[in-house]
Amino acid sequence: MMIQFHNVFLAYQKDATALQNISFSVAKGEFVFLTGPSGAGKTSLLRLIYGALTPSRGQVLIDGQNVSRLTSSQLPFLRRSIGVVFQDFKLLQNRTVFENVAITLEVQGGGSPADIGKRVMHILRQMGMENKIHLTPQRLSGGEQQRVALARALVNDPKILLADEPTGNLDDANKMQIMNIFKEANVRGTTVVVATHDRRLIEHAHYRTIRLQHGELSDSGEVRSEEIQ
Repeated sequence: MMIQFHNVFLAYQKDATALQNISFSVAKGEFVFLTGPSGAGKTSLLRLIYGALTPSRGQVLIDGQNVSRLTSSQLPFLRRSIGVVFQDFKLLQNRTVFENVAITLEVQGGGSPADIGKRVMHILRQMGMENKIHLTPQRLSGGEQQRVALARALVNDPKILLADEPTGNLDDANKMQIMNIFKEANVRGTTVVVATHDRRLIEHAHYRTIRLQHGELSDSGEVRSEEIQ
């Protein structure tokens, strides 16, 4: 799925603009890093893609659809095609690891209980969490909770994956493991947008990088026509 921002502004208050005149596009199947200091607007930008926020001005388009014009009945269908991992994880505290991941497929009618079980166990094995399926989030470390949130976002093979600091609580070995999982999803055709402060991660992966500074786009990472000539 293609993502397009056209002259997008986002203001939480009259005198507090979170994003200013943002325009860029992410092609279908592209892998993009979103970077910038804390408070630059990275999380707000991701939430605009997901439809959790509405721009004050401008348009956010997903495959040509204006997200802010979707009705309350249409928006859930868009969100079914988007896997999201935000910093607060949003895990269900009274559900097990297995149940937290399975619920995505159950809500979307993702097959029989046996099929759902196979898909859930496959992604949890990729995350190294197969031995903790019966634990609730309270019994997991921050890094483990992060991996469960990643598993939940990826279990239904989303067309778009949005991740906000997905490796923040992980050691170097686990960071590379998570990045490899993102790359595999991207190879399968998923459009991936990862917001991160981790320069080593960006330098290691060599993907296009979009940079935000004080709510403005300082570099879209797009090659201009005059640079090709």
